[in-house]
Amino acid sequence: MTKLSKRVVDAAEARDKDYFIWDDDLPGFGLRVFASGKRSYLIQYRALGRSRRYTIGPHGVWTPELARQEAKAQLGRIARGENPAEERQLDHQALTVKELCDLYLADLDAGLILGKRNQPKKKSTIITDKGRIHRHIVPLIGTRRVKDLTKTDINKVLKDIQAGKTAVNVKTKKKRGRAIVRGGAGTAARTIGLLGGILTYAVDAGIIDANPANGVRKPKDNSRERRLSEAEFRTLGRILRDASAGGQYAMCAEIVRQIALTGCRRSEIIKLRWTDVDFDGSCLRLSDSKEGKSTRAVGLAVIEAMEARRESRTGRYVYPGLGQDNAFGSFPRHWKKIFDGTELEDITAHVLRHSFASIANDLGFTEVTIAALVGHSKASVTSKYIHSLDTALIMAADTIAGYIQGLLDGIEFKLTAYSLDRKSRKASLAQFLERAKGHDNDALEELPIAA
Repeated sequence: MTKLSKRVVDAAEARDKDYFIWDDDLPGFGLRVFASGKRSYLIQYRALGRSRRYTIGPHGVWTPELARQEAKAQLGRIARGENPAEERQLDHQALTVKELCDLYLADLDAGLILGKRNQPKKKSTIITDKGRIHRHIVPLIGTRRVKDLTKTDINKVLKDIQAGKTAVNVKTKKKRGRAIVRGGAGTAARTIGLLGGILTYAVDAGIIDANPANGVRKPKDNSRERRLSEAEFRTLGRILRDASAGGQYAMCAEIVRQIALTGCRRSEIIKLRWTDVDFDGSCLRLSDSKEGKSTRAVGLAVIEAMEARRESRTGRYVYPGLGQDNAFGSFPRHWKKIFDGTELEDITAHVLRHSFASIANDLGFTEVTIAALVGHSKASVTSKYIHSLDTALIMAADTIAGYIQGLLDGIEFKLTAYSLDRKSRKASLAQFLERAKGHDNDALEELPIAA
């Protein structure tokens, strides 16, 4: 009668083939002696009509006494109908975060991942998502098993991205292309948002039961609160005039100016086609904005600038690239050249967009009007029905663009508070309408605004 003890295990010698020594005191508990001399504890049992083996661990790491205790525990589970060998196999086959991301990306490319308004994600969004997956998520937790992820793990990913642990500057497949990844609060917040979406995808697919990213507090992106003061707008105007005078950066300077005058996203101006510009309707009819199709009223200052460009138009883009019919592609590099070393080197294109909305608010326009002008999703419910824009919306665009143009050109405005007295309102309106005839921007120098 054999009982596995240290003496028995130490005496077990290697043979030409593997063999087993079974413990008579605890049926199913045994020692496997490999041809190499390695020895390992295991249990053997039957489940669902099949013989299964479950390895406890190697001798040396496990003593006979500890291995016997573990064998009793596992055999107890088996008696309750559990199957530890199959559980371990499934555990070893558990999906990693990288494998989950590969599944997600395959469905993303197939148009099966829905974004805003339950529509497939746009190409530009897909490119951004892929960058965040390959540059942040996979390097940090790609080898982790999805089922093992906890809220603590997600918080660590967020903090690592914030701290710049995934920062990198590498060459891409594009000619002279580089991927410059910096990290920071904004990148961390948006990447965790994407990771949460991927884990929701895993929940829907039955891979995990709950999303560990739920409830993770994301940092606020402070750069989105930055707006230009009136003095900074005048500084911006000077910087853009200097850039235009050099010639090399004139195209970028004009794009920056139009972003400031319209509140558009930078991609909406960079990729603007002539077919998107409705000169008679004083608006841009964008077919592929972040919010889908979007109609934006724009001020006379914008229309006149584009009419001047139309006289020498080449190709289908308002701001074309060099030597071929494509959009201007040097914007990031030229932006850096224009603003580096200036008082405004910290601003972004989004700061100009936010500043446009802030100026509109300063001038007394409502949130709904501002949302319609900048193409926020708040206005998207009605924007799809817009064919001929409301005159009031065009007047608002004229007012805001004219005011910002005046600031860029260095004009010192003298704004007066708007009185709610009916007599004063009538006089003020009559005076403004008289001055606004012919869209004379000089009329804005004493524009009445809501107090």
